[in-house]
Amino acid sequence: MKEEMTSADVAALVAELSSGELSLIDAKVGKIYQPLEDGIRLNLFVFGKGRVDFIIQAGKRAHLSQYASPSPKVPQSFPMLLRKHVMSSRIVSIKQYDFDRIIEIGFVRGGVETVLVAELFARGNIVLIDNERRIILPMNPATFKGRRVRSGEIYTYPEAQINPLEVNEEQMLAVFSSSDSDVVRTIATRFNLGGLLSEEVCSRAGVKKNMPVAEAGFEEINMLLRAMKETFSPLQTGKLGPCIIKKGEGDASQPIDVVPFGLEVYHGLTKECFPSFNKALDEYFGKREAASVTEQIIAVKKEKTDILERRLKQQEEAVEKYGKESEKQTSIAESIYANYQAVEDVLNVLSNARGKGYSWDQIRSTIKAAKDSVPAARSILSIDPATGTVVLDIGGVRTNIDVTKTVPQNAQVYYERSKKLSKKQEGAIRSIEQTKLAMQKKERPAVRKSTVRIKKHWYDKFRWFISSDGFLVIGGRDADTNEEIFAKYMEKRDIVLHTQMPGAPLTVIKTSGKEVSPQTIEEAACFVVSYSSIWKSGQFSADCYWVNPTQVSKTPESGEYVKKGSFIIRGERNYLKDVPVGVAVGIEMGEETRVIGGPISAISGRAKHVMELIPGKFNQNDIAKKIYRKFVDAIGDASFVKRAASPDKIAMMLPPGESDFKT
Repeated sequence: MKEEMTSADVAALVAELSSGELSLIDAKVGKIYQPLEDGIRLNLFVFGKGRVDFIIQAGKRAHLSQYASPSPKVPQSFPMLLRKHVMSSRIVSIKQYDFDRIIEIGFVRGGVETVLVAELFARGNIVLIDNERRIILPMNPATFKGRRVRSGEIYTYPEAQINPLEVNEEQMLAVFSSSDSDVVRTIATRFNLGGLLSEEVCSRAGVKKNMPVAEAGFEEINMLLRAMKETFSPLQTGKLGPCIIKKGEGDASQPIDVVPFGLEVYHGLTKECFPSFNKALDEYFGKREAASVTEQIIAVKKEKTDILERRLKQQEEAVEKYGKESEKQTSIAESIYANYQAVEDVLNVLSNARGKGYSWDQIRSTIKAAKDSVPAARSILSIDPATGTVVLDIGGVRTNIDVTKTVPQNAQVYYERSKKLSKKQEGAIRSIEQTKLAMQKKERPAVRKSTVRIKKHWYDKFRWFISSDGFLVIGGRDADTNEEIFAKYMEKRDIVLHTQMPGAPLTVIKTSGKEVSPQTIEEAACFVVSYSSIWKSGQFSADCYWVNPTQVSKTPESGEYVKKGSFIIRGERNYLKDVPVGVAVGIEMGEETRVIGGPISAISGRAKHVMELIPGKFNQNDIAKKIYRKFVDAIGDASFVKRAASPDKIAMMLPPGESDFKT
């Protein structure tokens, strides 16, 4: 199924929304919401039509919708800032940037101009910029090679591709002469078309899509140019034919794509036509999202209010209470250290006074008189002679200090209290798990146990994943397994990857003699940087490279030494720059049941209940337990999850160092 819009889709949508019956020009902006993690909803007032909802989901889609998701009860910071800058403004422009998957919506309010940039390509964003193109706020701050999407930075576009609507023979010849791939891949990547539209161009041109570009002559280039103009002529003439493409017959048919005009590659498939492309997008994307939300609402309504739910609520409140109090105690301890000298001065003053034989009453009187002239005295709020404690104002917080203890000893008292509260919180969390299990048993007394199908594989002792295209990728866990992969499992037909920095697993793509796609190499690159010391250091991207196995050796140069688990790489390296880290963990529930981990693009297609991770603050054991609890909550069968994806098994799939959930 299609998951995101193409450049042609964006061009067709912008054409409809910038003029004609569906035009949003001069529409007034109402409230803005963020009902989806990666998407916003703009409530607009269109003259003569009333209120409409415009949906933007970063990296996927944008369209008017009658299937708007419910607004969150507590608005997030991003839509609140958008309201501050564009609420009550008017839309003055809707443009597509250079036939890319980027929409720019211009607003004016009180003479002040702002622009909302919607990036609909993979890892896209929603960014508000001012009239000087300086970023006011991105929905998701990000840093890429050559561009930073962060507040205060000047917004720059991703590297531009050639516009297929304006390409000429000279440009296409230059592109083909600089490519070493086949025709369809070259068109897809260099003209920003993607796979499907590139195949359509090749089909209309009568050129074999897998023909190496080196074999394409002037005749083929001219045929491709004519086919390209023919394919996209509906965008220039405005004569669209929007429809949803379906596979199957009758009620069993399933939508697989939504297109603004007819495509030859879909000849013979069922088509459902619509009066506008915007309507087709809403029926394809919006209706599916609404159905998902409805299922969630129904599930919530089915929950019964009984003693178990009341107990659960009390336990959750206890978890929150213990957590806040623990944080408070830690904060006080840190404040004591942050004001170390001031606290020590107070303790010294009191100790000296007591040493000279002053009574507590005399000390109190002396402190009261000295508050205007002695800084240390001003922080003393009260003294309790019975307990030997003094109450200080430290950073606006009332803090009890024992005068018989040192500054570190006083801070340690609060750290110990925080630890005790944390243990109580952990106990409450365990109680919540037990309560939830009891609720599940009560609601589903006859639930049949899910079957766990576990198989053993030779590669289980290594780090591994199956790529989107079905290639096995393995990597070492340590020096011993690095050596074992090199000695036993690396074949001449494989591909080997490593990072520029030390501390990375020796990673091998097992090709089985088949051609490896760029997608698999990109996933393997993400894998090798994510499971290296780069993750442990908290970095979010790094360079890596791939070579042939014949370039990997254990034989050092004369006078040099190669330590265990390390290798010598000779010859030319194929570099992949600024590869982002990112690991996903999920449960595969097909022919076998197991926890799997690796790049999100590979795991999301093979597993259910996928959790995406980034470098963070939780060690492997802690994050593994958190993932386990999320799996139990999602599946509702703790026994099944424990057999298929116990915390120990999950930990085996995690990168070295500390991690956190991607939000």
